[in-house]
Amino acid sequence: MSAILPPNALLDVPRTPAGLLSNAEKDRLIERAFLGLYRWYTARSQETRNWNADLSFDWKSLRHDLPKEIMTTLTGFFAVEQYAPDYTSELVNMVRRSHGRSHFQLRWGSEEEKHADSWENAVLFSRQRSPKWLAEYKERLRSQQWHLPFPDAIHNLVYTVFQERATQLNYLNLMKLATGKSDKVQNAVDPVLAKVAQTIAVDEAAHYNFFLECTRLYLYYYPQRTLEAVRNVIGQFSMPASHLVPDWDEFATTVYKAGIYGPRDFNRDVMQVAFRNLGIESRKKLEEGIKAGREVPNFEGDGMVPTIIWDSFDYGSVEGDVKRLHVKIQDYEKGVGFDAVDPFEFVENPEAPPHQASAGTASDE
Repeated sequence: MSAILPPNALLDVPRTPAGLLSNAEKDRLIERAFLGLYRWYTARSQETRNWNADLSFDWKSLRHDLPKEIMTTLTGFFAVEQYAPDYTSELVNMVRRSHGRSHFQLRWGSEEEKHADSWENAVLFSRQRSPKWLAEYKERLRSQQWHLPFPDAIHNLVYTVFQERATQLNYLNLMKLATGKSDKVQNAVDPVLAKVAQTIAVDEAAHYNFFLECTRLYLYYYPQRTLEAVRNVIGQFSMPASHLVPDWDEFATTVYKAGIYGPRDFNRDVMQVAFRNLGIESRKKLEEGIKAGREVPNFEGDGMVPTIIWDSFDYGSVEGDVKRLHVKIQDYEKGVGFDAVDPFEFVENPEAPPHQASAGTASDE
């Protein structure tokens, strides 16, 4: 069994009948789907989320008397986003052989850069931090480098699913405070801040859905290894740069007390949401399924590979979502004309039990 690394888009792999799928063929199918999803995502983001960190918000109207809890939160968000160059470069280098995924990471990096600039503007225009303080703090942050939390592409892909959902939740809950829909922090209402938080949360939702679709592809063609990656990621999950940001404990305590983010939010609104989108019933069911796995000969016949017990997750739901993704990509590429020169097709995984076919659940940006 080949390691699950970014597939090589240049591999000249013959198309295999649905009765048998080699690892190379699975990689080709995943890579082609990544490319189509990247094309669709880019067009969608340019059409619906083309905003500017400086010009899209009325920064001059931001309040100068925001409460301490909000300022600690904004400073923490700004600090985490300062590592956007590291997040982008590390991921691009890891997946550089994959056209769709590497180019998406460049697109993703350009959107994360806007988030970094927006939170910096929020801190600056609050007038509670001087430009000199911001410059010195930024220098302190960037004197350290962030590195990938896992050594392989599949684990880092799964990590981004949970991380993007958690980040989206942070910003949505800040928006609730800024719109007066939460009383966890007094005197936190500010229309400008609410718009910033909402705008960035929409971006994070789009990122979550992209990584979710990619993870489903791996889950469909490589279920055992993908489920093992999910188990490993949630077992040691932490927010990015938490070990690099000064005063992280104060920031984490503040967002918890403010009702923005904490362990309960991760379990209920991050892990369980992602599990539901991936067809996983629960963490306990996931652990039981992996432990009950058995080994079977691999396709190449030169070794053994583990195989999951199919009842440990809803494979039919995942298949339904993968099919819908293919339809979405096919519709987009037909409009461009790719269908006439490089048609995109769905190929079933013959390893799956046929009785598990199901409608699944849709997700979109």
